[in-house]
Amino acid sequence: MRAVSANLLALLFLCTCSCVFYVWSRLESQLERYKRGLHVTAAGSFHPGPSTDLSTKTFRALLTVPAAQRLRFGGKLDNLTSARDQTVSLGSRDYHMNVNNTGSKLREGQLGSVIEDGIFWSEWLDDQLHVGFSEEHARAWRERARGNRIVKLEAGCGRISNQLATFSDGTKACVRYGINADQVQGETLTYYLACLLGITNLPPLILSQLNVDSEQWASVRRRIGGLQWSERAVVSLTEWVSNLTGVVTPAPLRQESNGLHPLRGELSNKTVPELLQLMQWTDLILFDYLTANFDRLVSNLFSLQWDSRVMERDTNNLLQTPSGDLVFIDNEAGLVHGYRVLDMWEKYHSTVLGSVCVFRKRTAQRVIELHRRRDTRTQLLELYRDSEPLSTELGFLSEEHAGVLQNRIDRLYKHILHCKGKYSQL
Repeated sequence: MRAVSANLLALLFLCTCSCVFYVWSRLESQLERYKRGLHVTAAGSFHPGPSTDLSTKTFRALLTVPAAQRLRFGGKLDNLTSARDQTVSLGSRDYHMNVNNTGSKLREGQLGSVIEDGIFWSEWLDDQLHVGFSEEHARAWRERARGNRIVKLEAGCGRISNQLATFSDGTKACVRYGINADQVQGETLTYYLACLLGITNLPPLILSQLNVDSEQWASVRRRIGGLQWSERAVVSLTEWVSNLTGVVTPAPLRQESNGLHPLRGELSNKTVPELLQLMQWTDLILFDYLTANFDRLVSNLFSLQWDSRVMERDTNNLLQTPSGDLVFIDNEAGLVHGYRVLDMWEKYHSTVLGSVCVFRKRTAQRVIELHRRRDTRTQLLELYRDSEPLSTELGFLSEEHAGVLQNRIDRLYKHILHCKGKYSQL
């Protein structure tokens, strides 16, 4: 009888925590959207404004690390944030998609060329989408960011522990100072996994080691002291992108839908811009599944228990350019932390993945190759070390987490085969 009472009390406690998590996360989301709204100009540009750190330990952080895992992994808690403004002048970069962005539906001839080989977005459609942050752009940005002095740090990239940095050439970057190294490591390794997969929706990123005597950080010595950042800590800097807006989950990917399938009847009423955005969403879903990032679509799916309209509001940590290119931001929940709390979120990850049976061919091909070679850890580590001089300072995935990543590659490969078997004959 005593055991039954204890179990009931534990269940009541978990339910209470879940309700508090939901209310708190909605307040965070509303506050972020309110702050964004205060700084929207008539031209639609977003400008950084003051950001308040609501708590050093949010309820989202407390709930994502079960007690047993907190003990196992040393009791560290991550303070995860919702989507935030990101802005940097893009100079000559052009986000214009190579299509006439009218609302017209596909013509009959075009419809037949939307899907190839049963389950893949067609090459014709893929060619219409602008490459987001190209390899050339990312390489050039990283070189400039490593060579430029930081002349100003201010609020504008979410919680107060993150800062908006202005370089001596006038460009900007979001500086992430993690509550612990897991957050910076997750953000960084997620970026390089995207590079390995050929997904170009993530802003370029570099690492930097705080040193107020160095040329890069000397001009903001006083500000760093006020932030109480630890000397020699490794931080990440990501390109700050202008004129971004929120993104609502497309109807085919909401809970009330049957999912996104390569069926003519489901795609015939879509415009080309709508199809291009759906294509990017399929990349996002595969990517978030591999990294076990629960702080985007999966968190919305979880919140449906209390909020039936959550999918009709902006998705966490996802923004878009005026031309419809999606930008995946704030990926710190991926890989390291996402894998530690995988047991709690896996059923939601599987549900989201199961909603999609159409894929970008080049993304699927890279997944298939990583499955065949079974060397995801080796390839990711080599790319990371070759691209990032501070890789040894920040560290890499543990053997356990590298095994989880390869396992998820293998499961994604099986899902692609399942979809091909189901739809290739249509």
